[in-house]
Order: sequence, then structure tokens, then C-alpha cells
Amino acid sequence: MIHFLQVSARKALLSAALLAASATASYAQLGIGRPVGLRVVDGIIAKVDNQIVLRSDLDAIYAQEEARAEGKPLPPDTKCRILQSLALNKLLLAKAETDSVVVEDAQVKGELDRRMAYFIQQIGSEKKLEEYYNKPVKQLKEELRTQVREQLIQQKMQEQIAGKVSVTPREVRQFFSRMPKDSLPYYSTEVEIGQIVKLAKTNSKAKQQAQAKLNELRARIVAGEDFATLAKQFSQDPGSAVEGGYLGFFKRRELVPEYEAAALRLEPGGLSPIVESQFGFHLIQLIERKGDSFSTRHILLKPETGAADTNEAAQELAKLRRRILGDTITFAKAAKDHSDDKLTSGNGGLLQNRRDASTYLPLDQVDPAIFFTIDTMKVGSITPPLPYRTDDGKEAVRILWLKSNTPPHQANLTDDYQKIAAAALNEKKNKALDAWFAQNRGTVYLEVDPEYSGCQLLNSSL
Repeated sequence: MIHFLQVSARKALLSAALLAASATASYAQLGIGRPVGLRVVDGIIAKVDNQIVLRSDLDAIYAQEEARAEGKPLPPDTKCRILQSLALNKLLLAKAETDSVVVEDAQVKGELDRRMAYFIQQIGSEKKLEEYYNKPVKQLKEELRTQVREQLIQQKMQEQIAGKVSVTPREVRQFFSRMPKDSLPYYSTEVEIGQIVKLAKTNSKAKQQAQAKLNELRARIVAGEDFATLAKQFSQDPGSAVEGGYLGFFKRRELVPEYEAAALRLEPGGLSPIVESQFGFHLIQLIERKGDSFSTRHILLKPETGAADTNEAAQELAKLRRRILGDTITFAKAAKDHSDDKLTSGNGGLLQNRRDASTYLPLDQVDPAIFFTIDTMKVGSITPPLPYRTDDGKEAVRILWLKSNTPPHQANLTDDYQKIAAAALNEKKNKALDAWFAQNRGTVYLEVDPEYSGCQLLNSSL
């Protein structure tokens, strides 16, 4: 069986990628591509074909496990289990290389931008992030790039191996019946919360101001000023502004149509007129064409929204709320048809638990802005329109629906079917992965630091 630690270690790598990157040397520094001995200063503790496991990888996850244990001693085989999970992930990479499984540069860049935006949001500002790590965001991204690419490839391999696995209601019941009754999990208060979001519409005056500013910047570039310098100063795209507006290479149909069409009409070095997309207004410079790919840089300006725009969105939501309360439309359909939040609209407007993708949120993990709103609500009630700012900083309005409020209880199939089904599915997927590992672990070369020779790596009995 692939133990839980394999999953938790992978999640730890994903959630702490930025921290790990600051402590991990680049692969080039480790001499990949030429023979590398073990027990040397580079910190390699295992090799799976051409893939390596660094001591710092193991140490970072072990430190997280210690912190999670809150002072309690960890099992003596914890490091072996961590190394096992890392080696199994490297096996995925080794077989991905053999099977020519790759991820596109655009996907890697998108994930890097997403993570960086998340960390910037968590720490407060880009400047604070750079001060904390004592290096520019661009360097942080480069240090993360290889790690992110590997994680995406691992996910793609796992999806190919176990992505089509599903469970039936009968299998869910059988899974639950096998759980020892004295060890069933105890759940604290959980809630289900739905939201419908309407973005504030941009008025014509704000649009005109953004267009005028971009035209001014275009004239300065034509007169000889550096595009990248102006992008760093004025662009409101946090992912690319720090890199002088550079977006990298994309293939056709990977960017929004308006942007792509304008970029492909240009010659290298050429400047576009002002281009409007769902993200705002762009000034685009084509850098290079390479086969069916092209690279660009841009300056993005997002027109400001005003109180009048927010009021219009609030009035629209108020009408929709009256329809829901009057039973002429369900909340789920209203969210699907009218919500501007695409992450929740397809899920009936329900917020998801990031840990297990269920709709049940432990009360102590609910966003404070939502917690203090629903604290006095009755199940089934819907708030009036409330001001809201999206994760990417857009002004909006939303209504919140308290679908359920489950008191503390021991796990049961009636209240917790969704969570139990997710656990049963995870077990079945792990078995599919177990079978794949058993079939493939003997097809790769394995070398382990003598310090860890007692760890049975790539052995599913661990």
C-alpha cells in the first residue's frame, strides 16, 4: 500500500514550494548530465535513473512533519517513509521521460504566476516578499521553475494512471463498514456556503482614461523609451510586470483571442494599437516567432470601477436574490447562469474545501469576512448584496447562502457521505498507483546513500 505520507509529502512540497526553493540548489549546480557520486557535498541521497533526491528535500518535509506533530515524537521510520514518497515521485518522472510525457511552458508559467500571486497576497506585497527572501521575484520564479515543472509532470502521470478510477455507492458503503468503529473521525462544526458574485462594471470614463494612458505610453516607446522599463513601472499584470511585461512563448489558442490576434499581426519588435480583453487594456510588443509559438511582452491597465458601477451590480444581485427567495429559480441555477466567479459557478455557487474538494468547510477555517456574516444566519437564508473584492483585486458584490450547518459529530454515512466517498476514491486510486509502481519499480536504476540503505525504497510494502 502507498501510505498516507506519500500523499502528505506531495502536498507539503506543493504548499511549501517557495520555502523549499530558497534552500535547494539548482540542478545545474548538482552536475546533472554527467556522472555524480553519492555522499558528496552536493547533498544527493538517492538517484532513480537520471532523477535525484536531495537531502534538503527530505529535511524540508521532515521539518514540516515535526511542526505538525507539535512536540510529539515522530515514528522512527518517518525519514524512510518520506524518502520512499520522494523516490516514488522520481519514478513517476523517470517513466514520464521514457513515455515522453511533458507539460507545456505556458502551463508552467501559469502555475508559477499563480503561486507567486498567492505568496504576494499572503505576505502583503511584492516588495515584502522580495525583502523576506532577499532576492527579486524573477529570481524566485527561476528557482521554482524546475520544481513546478516536475510537480505538474507527476500530476499528469498520476492522472494517466488513476484519473479514470471511480467508486460506486456500494463501494463507499463497503469502505465505511471496514473502518473500525472506535477510530471513526470526529468532525467539528462544518458549514456549506454558496456565493453568487457580480463584478462591478467599468464605466466609459474609466475606460477612456486607461486607453489615454496606454496611448501616452505607446508614444513614449515609439519615441525611444524602453518598453520593459515602462512595463515594470505601469503594468497592472503582477505576474509579468516584474519581468518587463514578458509573457514568454505561447502557442495559438493559448491566450485570449483578442490578444493573440493583435500579437500575430505584428512583426518582431512591432507595437500593437490598444487591445481590449476581459483582463483590461493591453499594449503588446511581439518579440519572436518560433514555429507555431510566439513570445510577447505587454503593458496591462485595468480601468478603475466606481461606486456607481458597484451599485448597478448590487441592484442586479438584489433582483436575483428576490427570485431565489420567491422560488422562481434555485440558488444553484442562479449561480451557474449569473455568477461572475467561475471557480464556484459550476459547483452551484458552493465554496470548496481546499483540502479534500468537498463542500463542507470546518467553521474554524472559514474566511473571517464570511464567518462573521454567517455567524448569526439561519440555514437556508441569503444575505443582501455585500461589497466584495476578488482575489485578483476587482471590485465586486456578492450574496451568500448558508446551505447547511452541521454540529460536531462522529463520521456517519448520512452526514458525511461526500467526505467518505472522497476517502474511498482516494484509497482506490492509491491501489491503482500501487499496481503501477509494482509493475514499474524494477525497470529503473536505483542508487541510495548508505545512510539510508535500510529504507526499502520503491517497495510498496513500506
